[in-house]
Amino acid sequence: MTSKQIRQQFIDFFVQKHGHTFVPSSPVVPHDDPTLLFTNAGMNQFKPIFLGQEKRAYTRAVNTQKCIRAGGKHNDLDDVGRSRRHHTFFEMLGNWSFGDYFKQGAIEMSWELLTKVWKLDPTRLHVSCFEGDEKNGVPRDTEAADIWRKVANWEQYGHKSDDHIHYFGKDNFWEMGDTGPCGPCTEIYIDRTPDKTGGPQVNGEDPRVMEIWNNVFIQYNRNADRSLTTLPSQHVDTGMGFERITQVIQNVSSNYEIDLFHPFWTHLQKLSGHTYTAKYPKTNNADPIAEAADPSLRNDIAFRVIADHVRCLTFALTDGATPSNEGRGYVLRRILRRAVRFGRQQLNLKDPFLHTLVPIVIEAMGDAFPELKKNPQHVIDLVKDEEISFGRTLDRGLSLFEEVTASEITNLEFKPEFSARGAKVVILPPQGGGVRIGIVDRDKEFIAVGIEIAKITSAWRDQFFTQQLQLPSSTAFKLHDTYGFPIDLTRIMAEERGMTVDLPGYEKLMEEAREKARLGGKTEDTSLTTLPPDAIAKLQSEKIPPTNDQYKYDPKPLTASIQAIWNGEKFVNETNGRAALIFNHTNFYPEMGGQVGDTGTLTKAHGSAVGSPDFSVESTKSAGPYILHIGTGSAKINDQVTLTLSPARNLTQKNHTTTHLANWALREVLGEGVQQKGSLVDPEKLRFDFSHPKSLELAELEKVETLVNQAIAKNLPVYAENAPQDQALKISGLRAVFGEKYPPQVRVVSIGIPIPDLLANPDDPQWRNYSIEFCGGTHLTTSSEAQSFAITAEESVSKGIRRLTALTGPAAQQSQQLSTTIENTIKSAQSTPESDLPAAIASIQKQLATPGLPLRAKRAAQAAVTALQTKLKAFEKAQQKQGGAAFDISTLTSDLLSKAPRLAGGSLVITEIPGATPDQLMAIFDSLRKKSPSHALMLAGVADGKVSLLAAVSDDLIAKGLKAGDWIREPAKIAGGSGGGRPSLAQAGGKDPSKLPEALAKARDFANTTVK
Repeated sequence: MTSKQIRQQFIDFFVQKHGHTFVPSSPVVPHDDPTLLFTNAGMNQFKPIFLGQEKRAYTRAVNTQKCIRAGGKHNDLDDVGRSRRHHTFFEMLGNWSFGDYFKQGAIEMSWELLTKVWKLDPTRLHVSCFEGDEKNGVPRDTEAADIWRKVANWEQYGHKSDDHIHYFGKDNFWEMGDTGPCGPCTEIYIDRTPDKTGGPQVNGEDPRVMEIWNNVFIQYNRNADRSLTTLPSQHVDTGMGFERITQVIQNVSSNYEIDLFHPFWTHLQKLSGHTYTAKYPKTNNADPIAEAADPSLRNDIAFRVIADHVRCLTFALTDGATPSNEGRGYVLRRILRRAVRFGRQQLNLKDPFLHTLVPIVIEAMGDAFPELKKNPQHVIDLVKDEEISFGRTLDRGLSLFEEVTASEITNLEFKPEFSARGAKVVILPPQGGGVRIGIVDRDKEFIAVGIEIAKITSAWRDQFFTQQLQLPSSTAFKLHDTYGFPIDLTRIMAEERGMTVDLPGYEKLMEEAREKARLGGKTEDTSLTTLPPDAIAKLQSEKIPPTNDQYKYDPKPLTASIQAIWNGEKFVNETNGRAALIFNHTNFYPEMGGQVGDTGTLTKAHGSAVGSPDFSVESTKSAGPYILHIGTGSAKINDQVTLTLSPARNLTQKNHTTTHLANWALREVLGEGVQQKGSLVDPEKLRFDFSHPKSLELAELEKVETLVNQAIAKNLPVYAENAPQDQALKISGLRAVFGEKYPPQVRVVSIGIPIPDLLANPDDPQWRNYSIEFCGGTHLTTSSEAQSFAITAEESVSKGIRRLTALTGPAAQQSQQLSTTIENTIKSAQSTPESDLPAAIASIQKQLATPGLPLRAKRAAQAAVTALQTKLKAFEKAQQKQGGAAFDISTLTSDLLSKAPRLAGGSLVITEIPGATPDQLMAIFDSLRKKSPSHALMLAGVADGKVSLLAAVSDDLIAKGLKAGDWIREPAKIAGGSGGGRPSLAQAGGKDPSKLPEALAKARDFANTTVK
């Protein structure tokens, strides 16, 4: 059978024969679950059901789920290519029971499909069950084992059932996370050894004895104290690796030999000229140096890496992800770079090639997952752009390895005979090859001449130095993190040069990075912001009704009764500290849809008068059907309190309604390609992420800002009503978030047109002139309440994704005042005499650094600074032709040195020279170095809108720890650039003159804290 037929047979078996509902795969990018990097199991989309937060119209489900395991807890990335059955992307066939059938039904259906439909040999099938956990009071799962004995009845085939049933510990106990639903599982294995003797290898390393299906019985909840509570409703969650079962049915020895992968081998063989031979290492942890000795094995690994990774990228990018430097985007960038590196280094594919395999993925899997066919060119373009960018990065990584190696060699201690001669390592310019070094004596006579870093051997090192050269962990990690170098490649290159790598330190840095990825940058204590399933079940068993939130759109104070108090571990009757309160109803809006949760106060009635607030609400969040009011204060069960929203609600509404207007205006200016990719609405600002391939031009920014402000000035009424989703989707110009799941009845927010009018005539083209969106958030009653709109930032979030940050209300009005102020400063500077331009330019640059300045004003000011600097440069040249000089360098340098603070006996000069050209800056720099033998100098200049930095450190201060190359890096980074150099002399550049004061302040702190 083909893989397509196998997939369909699985679905038909459960739908047609056992009454399951087919539920399409959820996106591989879990837009509605921030706790996941990627969808990594079929159960992810059903998690709200397991948590007791949601119910569906069906109790039995089946599907094939798109999955990625390449980050966080489930990470198979490093095994891909070497393993016969690991992938970053794979399909998970699954069937589910939500409080319907349990162990008996699941096991019977599994056996029927495997042995009756797919005709697998029953005597080759083995199962595992949970051995029990005495510490937590979980018994051995003899129930599942007894069911297997009856259903499989291996005795009828001349086998003992007990020889086919195996018990294991934690491998047979599934958990959603540190807390939450969990339970024992029974896994099904197939023994493909020639003589059927693979029973002892169940759950082992022999690839011929392979797990093919896992049936999880969700019957407990794991509490915060690690104890277990039986769930009120028990479920079944099964998962079968589609590639694995296809391997078995097609009778091949690896997932990569099934029919889905054949087109990849054909394409890669044509591209590279190499033949795929299906060779594998003996173990997954093969020595990379030994592997290097077998070219065909290395080539086969590269083939598999590329095929797997392009499948992963194609699905992830189709479902809305983009490569970037954080979160899931960072994982995808690593995957893409790993594939490209294998292609370049193993298959000699120097030109961009990975994007040419995207159509193969679509052709092979587009029928099962039709979303692949919607916009394939978008995916191809993203992959190709990343390939081109990484090609440059990889070359830079190779160069960086040599530079770092050369730098580390300079720190080695010479053997006594060479130390006595004053031996010193010097770095020489490249000559035909890579970086070169030499060793000179105190008279600068060469002991060793022009050795290329790439040709250094351990014998050469042993000849001159007392210790082995070790590449620092930070360097190895940077090569991996920034340039996509895996540690095995770094290790091989290092060992070829007689070096070692600080592997323990590298692993520590890697674990820190993994932990950061797992947390997604969040460190919030969730004990008060969530309710575990058993807590929700307890509320329901005590007949506590779901929180009535119908008042959340009404900002007026509301009287409510406290139904429950959660202290992070259990429900209590009263509190006098931090807690989460649940009311019978509320006017507080819980955090969702990009809008932050409300804050405010709760006040108990004191006689006939209302007293001071008894409880301050710091945030509001949903927990299943209940709404948590999280904060600090005193409260008791059944207290009657008045819920009063803080003024922040109104500010948030200004930003939320205006976000809708900005979304509409961006589409009007940039076209239909603009799609929302995320948003954050809080009292201080609005932040809106959208798809667009490049930075907005000044004219585009001004147009967006104008359209929004015009809509605000029109005093348009804001309408919000629920409507049938299928009808609302037909409204011309309606905006919805890609990947978002909407209910059958969806809330429509329209700024300017009543909802009934939209539904009555959905095709009317004039609706495109208004903002119309699906949205459950709170809004203003009219657009004019927003008062004003000012864009303060527009930047790249990741490839093809831009971010707009803006202000509304009083903050926007203040921003407009700042704009007027800087415009007046620019006008004044434009009429300033040329000799006074340095001070005028500095004044504009200082105002550029003011927080809240509109982006259009920033760009206009930057353009004005560039024009003024050009004018100043022409004036200086004219003066020089007339025999004069714009700077009296001798007087200036003497003045700087006379005012300079001391640094360990030397002069510390850190300053900007306003108006100085690069040549003048260098002349002043040289004069300072000559006049002060002991010095730490950093000079900055701005020319043509770009920052120049020069740094010099004398030998005595270098000996005390300050090196020019290290010193200049952080200031350069702050100024939007980079740079470096030798310990005595370094230079750098930057793109952001407004950051120069901050950069120089950083330089001053660095010098003062570094010098011992």
